[in-house]
Amino acid sequence: MLNSRKERFDVDLANRLARFIQESPAELPTLDQMSAAFNVSPFHLQRTFKRVVGITPRQYADYNRLKDLKSRLREGENVTNAMYNAGYGSSSRLYEHAPETMGMTPATYSKGGEGMFIHYAIVDCHLGRILVGMTERGICAVHIGNNDAELEQVLRNEYPAATIEESADVACDWVKALLEFVKGARPHTDLPLDVQGTAFQWKVWTALLEIPYGETRTYGEIASMIGHPKAARAVAEAVNANHTAVIIPCHRAECKDGKATKYYSERSVRNKKALVEYEHQQSGQD
Repeated sequence: MLNSRKERFDVDLANRLARFIQESPAELPTLDQMSAAFNVSPFHLQRTFKRVVGITPRQYADYNRLKDLKSRLREGENVTNAMYNAGYGSSSRLYEHAPETMGMTPATYSKGGEGMFIHYAIVDCHLGRILVGMTERGICAVHIGNNDAELEQVLRNEYPAATIEESADVACDWVKALLEFVKGARPHTDLPLDVQGTAFQWKVWTALLEIPYGETRTYGEIASMIGHPKAARAVAEAVNANHTAVIIPCHRAECKDGKATKYYSERSVRNKKALVEYEHQQSGQD
């Protein structure tokens, strides 16, 4: 829960500005125009949004524009039309403003992370203990549980050939931002990821990101979202292949009866139930 009225006001302001940016035309209004619309100073608006969300309004707009571009490309638009319809006036603007989200190569992942150096932290959260695994490029693993040794073993099983070390001073901005997102103090997260997935898995993971906070979708509904309505089982397998819990919200996917599939471990089933219940409470659905 949030600690003060000011914090609640700031989070609400950031949420409203995020929606405003999402609903704006391709050309984002200037900071002065946004501040006038919300009746706050440009300095206060930018500072508050960056403190709550972790990025500036402009960076958030760039992220949404790139997301729109990817959506249009998935739907079959050619590159030129998708680029201009998403608001890029030229190809140079696309490459200038696109976020740097490089992930590990398929070859590296297929070799069990050979040549990778992963440092990790295990810290407290309201759901128990949370492990965050990180490379120099981004977050490669997020797991929640109650036993530190079990969480560490899960990470080592994922990347058996990698060099993995726990770092005492690893509670960096990425970990802090993730903890704030888990407890509902950040409306969005744009943390860098270093994960490998097939094209189909990335379609599923992107669809998971589009499910609103506090809501769930069945595997069949997600299959329809990505244009493969008969691929519910494949969707469930792709959901289970996600190693970055919470950031890619696999807990928002479920069977028609509201349960997880056979692919989930007992630990994952517990975490899914706790995350869904917590998000329902935070979003006022219970």
